[in-house]
Amino acid sequence: RFAQQFGTLPAGYDHKYVYSHFGYNLKATEMQAAIGCAQLLKLDQFTKKRQANHQRLLDGLEDLSGIFHLPDIARGTDPSPFGFLLTIKGNAGLSRNEATRYLEGHNIQTRNLFAGDITRQPCFDHLIPGTDYRCCGTLSNTEVIMKNAFWLGVYPGMSDDMLGYMIQCVHDLSGMLKH
Repeated sequence: RFAQQFGTLPAGYDHKYVYSHFGYNLKATEMQAAIGCAQLLKLDQFTKKRQANHQRLLDGLEDLSGIFHLPDIARGTDPSPFGFLLTIKGNAGLSRNEATRYLEGHNIQTRNLFAGDITRQPCFDHLIPGTDYRCCGTLSNTEVIMKNAFWLGVYPGMSDDMLGYMIQCVHDLSGMLKH
């Protein structure tokens, strides 16, 4: 999953998040809509559990803030987190691909942050002449995110033991990094 090269994206960029064409994926079926409506009845319960799982990871990993940029939920907001975003700091001495390989090797699923510098996606290679785009600045922060950020899950069905295992594995991974 992390061994391919796509255009100017970083080596090992997850093929699941490579966009070859502009457009939308709007292929929802009636069955999916019915399941979605049923899931809405559980939304408050799911949101509370995702928030609790996110907070558990944040509390368990806050001592690694010298290695990772940890997520910060804006004051006055009440999100239902998709996941727990970890961004490896530039001086840590380990790439995102090495970190995610380690975690996946310990049965912890990860996902790349699906964007970063979107102008490096292959879909931008095929722009119609005359439809140029421009970048305002260097996009250096998007480059950092694209190369160094990944998600850990906060799925509502995770137990405290599962979250504890994730925290332990990230700590074990941090032992491999330069401090």
